[in-house]
Amino acid sequence: MGGVSVDGRDGEFIKTVAEMLVRFTGDVFPKLGEWERRLKADPQNLDALEQEVQQEFARGAGLVVAGLISVVMQTPEFCAVAEKTRQEYSVPLSNGRERKMSIQVLGGVKMWITSLYCEPRRRWGRDAGQTVSGLHIEQAQFGIAKKVSPGLETVVSRQSALCPSFELARDELHRRGLALDLKAVRRISQQCGEKLLKLRTGDLTQWRAGTLASTDELAGKRVTVQIDGGRTKLRGPLRKTAVRQETRNEDGLIISDAPGRSKPRPEQTFDAEWREPKLMTIFIHNERGRIEKKTKMTIDGTFAGPDAMAELVAMHLHRLGAAKALSLTFVSDGAVWIWDRIDQIVACAGIPKQVAIHLVLDTCHAVHHVSLALAALGVTVEQRMPLYRDLRSRLRNGEWKYVVNELQMFADDNPDNASLATELSYLRRHGEAGRLDYADFRQRGLPLGSGAIESGIRRVINLRLKGNGIFWLEDHAEEMLQLRALVISDRWDRQVERMRSWTRQEHLADWHWTPRNMSGKVEPQPTAGKNTA
Repeated sequence: MGGVSVDGRDGEFIKTVAEMLVRFTGDVFPKLGEWERRLKADPQNLDALEQEVQQEFARGAGLVVAGLISVVMQTPEFCAVAEKTRQEYSVPLSNGRERKMSIQVLGGVKMWITSLYCEPRRRWGRDAGQTVSGLHIEQAQFGIAKKVSPGLETVVSRQSALCPSFELARDELHRRGLALDLKAVRRISQQCGEKLLKLRTGDLTQWRAGTLASTDELAGKRVTVQIDGGRTKLRGPLRKTAVRQETRNEDGLIISDAPGRSKPRPEQTFDAEWREPKLMTIFIHNERGRIEKKTKMTIDGTFAGPDAMAELVAMHLHRLGAAKALSLTFVSDGAVWIWDRIDQIVACAGIPKQVAIHLVLDTCHAVHHVSLALAALGVTVEQRMPLYRDLRSRLRNGEWKYVVNELQMFADDNPDNASLATELSYLRRHGEAGRLDYADFRQRGLPLGSGAIESGIRRVINLRLKGNGIFWLEDHAEEMLQLRALVISDRWDRQVERMRSWTRQEHLADWHWTPRNMSGKVEPQPTAGKNTA
């Protein structure tokens, strides 16, 4: 039977919560007089004093939490639940042995917890041909993972997602009394992001197998899906550059151009490239085409490419119950990789025919291409502005055929103007696909612009993953993208709760997956994800 100590590795187990409360009272009581004297001497020092008191009581809260964990671990009910977890875990586990390790809790207190660690049975690991980590059974009941309490993991991960850098997150945590170094802040955030990505892959696997439960969140609602791509710089593996030529003086000694070094060393560098993370948002809109108040968006993204993004959209639509929606509207810019996959998304998500499907090209992008077409004529801005205003108004009123015909006359007079032909083809293609019927869309109360996803690109990607001198390893970028998306969409608490419950039951060695072909150039593949569980 395990327990918790706060008096070092060999300290005695905490027996009652009251002893922790008594210890905290004994520590804080002598400080009351000092705090009173300091405030009397300098009332303007209340800010610093208030933070000090807050941190002291946070440490007391950590002691109480340690006491609560120790007491609960020694109850028969807790032991029975832990044994049930061991027996029902997705990977066959051994009977295990006790291990002692340090755990840091939210109040900054470091406790030593002795708990059962169960390794996978050797036969299972050998047959699977892969390395499988074990499970700290009793720690998993509390959501403790990799030496941090769930509360500390949440605070550090959210702070890292909200701040523009890990360094600023570390500094803000220091102000809260959490003395964590930069390496620890990165590790905690990345491990939380990794577990959330494993949960997402687990959902995707269940969806493919037809066992993912579907909620009624979108039932009877007007639903909008918007997809777009951002830009982030990813770094490649480190590599050594050529060693600089040695320079010797007249005595034959090596002259180093680096202070403090006896000889030149090979430098390390890496290649970096711009990559486009794909982002999606699903939200409920009202009869005026605006986001319904008091509802939450669903935001998700990936660096794994267009097929992976399309598959995630289909999975989320199924999970949220879009099959029971009143209507489903896709709004986006003119990117071919998006529109080419809409039919597959609808088919794989199991959207029935009675759900009205609407395809809308963002009006700003459509109008912009009208401007580009007129600019290709080579006339001055003053000359083309009157015509541009007229065509813009007509396009917004759904008269796309008139706009195309007007531009076609210019194209006939300029047969060698490739730029004009390109813009004309763009407008005609989207018009014939039914994506420019803005008058009808407006009458139906549909969104006409992709402002929600444009805002999502800025808030989720640009303000955290993109910046001068910022380079990410792809896996870490995906982890931060997941953290940031949950924070911005205000779906953190529910998803983290699901993640910790899932971790107690399932094992997944890796969160990566191979997406299916979601291009519209192939026939839609039937998927069991259409079913509800």
